[in-house]
Amino acid sequence: QVQLVESGGGLVQAGGSLRLSCATSARAFSLSSLGWFRPAPGEEGEFVAARHWGDGRTYYADAVKGRFTRAIDNAKNTMNLNMSSLEPEDTAVYYCAASRPYYSGSSNIGYDYWGQGTQVTVSS
Repeated sequence: QVQLVESGGGLVQAGGSLRLSCATSARAFSLSSLGWFRPAPGEEGEFVAARHWGDGRTYYADAVKGRFTRAIDNAKNTMNLNMSSLEPEDTAVYYCAASRPYYSGSSNIGYDYWGQGTQVTVSS
């Protein structure tokens, strides 16, 4: 069983910044795609950003490109999501997730392990 422990989040005004962190196991870090998701209204697990296992690249949803960046700390098996220029539309519970081993993609269908979620609220 893969565990993911999230931290960060909170309340910020529009235009502000926040950082989310997610710690997981060394095995998940090396064998899985790692991503951040947020539920869109009426949907589950909207993709925000993901590091694909296959090519090691990070992919971002169009809605957050240029504003959100992922940072990896290999020594601590931690991935961070640095969020800037936040908008009220970014308000959501954010989940970090790890895929099954060797899966390479951004679809939440491929992600079997999920953190507990952390609330991000952006006020206008």
